[in-house]
Amino acid sequence: MAAQPVIEVRGAFKAFKDVKAVNGVDLTLYAGQYLALLGPNGAGKTTLVEMIEGIQTPDSGDIRIMGRSWKGHRDELNRLLGISLQETRFFDKITVEETLRMFAVFYEIGKERVDEVMGQTGLTEKRKAYTVNLSGGQRQRLALAVALLHEPPLLILDEPTTGFDPNARREIWEVLLKLRERKSTTLLLTTQYLEEADQLA
Repeated sequence: MAAQPVIEVRGAFKAFKDVKAVNGVDLTLYAGQYLALLGPNGAGKTTLVEMIEGIQTPDSGDIRIMGRSWKGHRDELNRLLGISLQETRFFDKITVEETLRMFAVFYEIGKERVDEVMGQTGLTEKRKAYTVNLSGGQRQRLALAVALLHEPPLLILDEPTTGFDPNARREIWEVLLKLRERKSTTLLLTTQYLEEADQLA
């Protein structure tokens, strides 16, 4: 029997007034596959990703995550996804560690995993820093740490290394490549970096 796709998109279409943001996209991703969506700002990358994430509804077409549509399966699908958005907002007056512990409670995850994911994303030294005091790159690291926290089978990352210096970008690539080896994680990411797409996808 053929393996079930992790993501299956058929004829996805989304328009905003006269602008066709996503015009009949088909894609299929299986466990352990990494796919990068490349394109300039305004190409429709984020719109497509948001439809796959269940944030937006396509005007037409069908989107399934592990064989399930968002309608009637939202709670279940939310647990299968790790999502890092382009601009993730956090509570300003709580620390990096407190932020991760808050999300860990949602997923019934222990402190050990919080410590592990801070180490993976290079946030251990910032654990006591308030999120309001983080740089743009550090906020992106925190968003990625939240996405990785519950070790989801599907990661969707919208420009995950924007604001990173080249060394930090490569460190995150290593984290993501190890996930594929260890967990057969499936990754869909948007990026404007050709090197990032080449390394990961």
